[in-house]
Amino acid sequence: MLRGNYNNTLGEIMDVIGICGSPRKQATEYVLKRALKTLKDAGYETEFFTVRGKSLSPCKHCDYCLKKKECITKDDMYILYNLLPKTKGIIIATPVYNGGLSAQTKIIIDRCRALHAKDYNILLGKIGMAIAVGGDRSGGQELAIQQIHTFYILSGMIPVSGGSFGANLGACFWSKDTLEGVKGDEEGFRSLRKTFKRFMKLLEKD
Repeated sequence: MLRGNYNNTLGEIMDVIGICGSPRKQATEYVLKRALKTLKDAGYETEFFTVRGKSLSPCKHCDYCLKKKECITKDDMYILYNLLPKTKGIIIATPVYNGGLSAQTKIIIDRCRALHAKDYNILLGKIGMAIAVGGDRSGGQELAIQQIHTFYILSGMIPVSGGSFGANLGACFWSKDTLEGVKGDEEGFRSLRKTFKRFMKLLEKD
């Protein structure tokens, strides 16, 4: 694992990284992997990152990164520190916990402070989309997506929604708290297809 330093000049630029903010191998991971497979089948290079099984500590807001241009906490976040600068598009998928993001997703967003401390424009112009999977049909999916889009906006990225008529902010899924539930959510996959259409169009323009 890449820990202890990061260098955004290493390696080739890749197309899309998918970040799964669920600590379980269930509905959210399933949807994100389906999304990445669609991109891969369309000829895009993709990378999958999951918080499951990773060591990820919350941001301490200690300002070490402002002085040293790296995060003081040497954990698996350094994998993303190396990958994020090299990607054109970012997909963050989160389960809905208490009407919002999972704690793990929030850690990733907060810890990107160290990336911006290294280079304020490090994510500028990248394309971002969001996927939210909730146990209830109206469980807070759009609120979770709004939090992800806020991160994209603050980072200078371009947040993508599916537009009016069914996917206003992004891809919203109802899992009924089961893997089988999300597999059968046709409305959720319709919102994903609509969001993908715009996401891929912007990737093509890049």
